[in-house]
Amino acid sequence: MDEARPLWATPLQFVFACISYAVGLGNVWRFPYLCQMYGGGSFLVPYLIMLTVEGMPLLYLELAVGQRMRQGSIGAWRTINPYLSGVGVASVVVSFFLSMYYNVINAWAFWYLFHSFQDPLPWSVCPLNGNRTGYDEECEKASSTQYFWYRKTLNISPSIQESGAVQWEPALCLILAWLLVYLCILRGTESTGKMEQLANPKAWINAATQIFFSLGLGFGSLIAFASYNEPSNNCQKYAIIVSIINSSTSIFASVVTFSIYGFKATFNYESCLNKVILLLTNSFDLEDGFLTVSNLEEVKSYLASAYPSKYSEVFPQIKNCSLESELETAVQGTGLAFIVYTEAIKNMEVSQLWSVLYFFMLLMLGIGSMLGNTAAILTPLTDSKVISSYLPKEAISGLVCLVSCAIGLVFTMEAGNYWFDIFNDYAATLPLLLIVLVEAAAVCYLYGLRRFESDLKAMTGHALNWYWKAMWGGVSPLLIISLFVFYLSDYIITGTLQYQAWDASQGQLVTKDYPPYALAIIGLLVASSTMCIPLGALGTFIVRRLKRRDTASVA
Repeated sequence: MDEARPLWATPLQFVFACISYAVGLGNVWRFPYLCQMYGGGSFLVPYLIMLTVEGMPLLYLELAVGQRMRQGSIGAWRTINPYLSGVGVASVVVSFFLSMYYNVINAWAFWYLFHSFQDPLPWSVCPLNGNRTGYDEECEKASSTQYFWYRKTLNISPSIQESGAVQWEPALCLILAWLLVYLCILRGTESTGKMEQLANPKAWINAATQIFFSLGLGFGSLIAFASYNEPSNNCQKYAIIVSIINSSTSIFASVVTFSIYGFKATFNYESCLNKVILLLTNSFDLEDGFLTVSNLEEVKSYLASAYPSKYSEVFPQIKNCSLESELETAVQGTGLAFIVYTEAIKNMEVSQLWSVLYFFMLLMLGIGSMLGNTAAILTPLTDSKVISSYLPKEAISGLVCLVSCAIGLVFTMEAGNYWFDIFNDYAATLPLLLIVLVEAAAVCYLYGLRRFESDLKAMTGHALNWYWKAMWGGVSPLLIISLFVFYLSDYIITGTLQYQAWDASQGQLVTKDYPPYALAIIGLLVASSTMCIPLGALGTFIVRRLKRRDTASVA
């Protein structure tokens, strides 16, 4: 055990670091989306069950491993078993992939934050067209918030095949975001209602994966954080505290999000009705104020029967306004953070103030998660005597940030958002399931659950109760295997993978198939991290055989 290893100043500092890492953008946009998709409040049933049988046990496991071994992910798993060094390498690779694209969200938050000081907010109104005779056609077909996101922020291309050029403004924001991350890590450890949905297996699987990714299991960040603990710290208590705060934040965010969903749906529904009323009033020369929301359907029926030929000409332009369809339209990811929320903000009093507060909050959530991601990369590198003997920690941190920023510029191209979605959907899903499955199996069956239990008792003075042993030894691994099988079967059944592309002529998203080279990159993203585990074991086996052969030849 390395006695010279830096330590957290207080246990509270460690807890805050874990909370800052766990409570991130997924709490704001993915959890509310899943709640809406799978029955609203009833989704809390599988979510809380998965928190109990998967989230807290595996969080405690990673914290305990880091605190016991007092090393980063690579060294910790190599200490448990030499053949497991590839597990730590896989965690570092996944964390590197995550860091490459995750900081782009912080760049977008910077971009919106800077534009929040304008009056009016630039996403609150559509710009004029080229000859200044009306509003921009793309903006009119979409909305002002969608137009600002897809055209002004991303300047998105029609498909992933049309890469386009790097957008210099988002690129500068990305450089600023990485500079902020680098400055933060320089000081190191010291600073940083449909109940039938319950029968739907996808609701349970998505509840499990939300717990899994929200807590940040498998990235190595939690192991890195816990490695700076005093060995006597009660990491069991901290695992429970972090899990509860993380889930409470998700639930609170969903309450706020549902109120915004309701506001947006009502606003869009009323706007749709007003457009239909204006269209019919102008087309049939009706008296202003005669046609209202209450008599709209009655008047439509009368006009259709009294003026069939004229009504048939106007009919294609009449939109089918439905409050239910507006409420059922769920948005997740960047669409929720940068379109739905801004739709609500632009209609608030003193909208600039609320916009600044919202995007500052978003930036703080993103930076907190980024510090955890970079810690998962830097801790194993700085623990390595080979690397640290040649480069100081500041240089290692700078190189990691520089390389990640340079590669991240890909996501600021016109097709960058499509590549962002690829990394977000595939870089960490299957690899993390495999990593955490191997972690649980390694502790329980290679290192030995009884041996690990005695280590924890010697460190903390507390015996491991039956709940943790049952979860680690059986329930959690079986659940991970089920998730792993589901994802593989889902990919096979789905067939060709698809993505959502922005169609400027329609002002909406359309579904397209990924081209072959994009599918190849998706496969490479998954394989490059998962293959570290067997290759690490194979490399250890070969090295040991060679050493044994050399020893035998000398003898």
